[in-house]
Amino acid sequence: MSSITLKDVPEQLLVRLRAAAAQERRSLNQEALVLIEGGLDARETAEERAHRQLEAWRALAGTWVSDRAIDAEVADLYAARTPGGDIDL
Repeated sequence: MSSITLKDVPEQLLVRLRAAAAQERRSLNQEALVLIEGGLDARETAEERAHRQLEAWRALAGTWVSDRAIDAEVADLYAARTPGGDIDL
């Protein structure tokens, strides 16, 4: 596995990273990797998100097995839905 060295890390950032690592009971390295990955995931473009969702739906397509009527399944799905979050289309 590869490694990197971070130089000129501001002291206040290092303090915050250490506090986050301690709170999550992770090593400094583990916490840095989690935060870097989260930051990169947050930068995912709308097109990338849409592609990822489409691939997930394609993987699920045709796999639903039920002995119930379609209208009963659909009613249960709608009843179980949450309001979700705001989205920007």
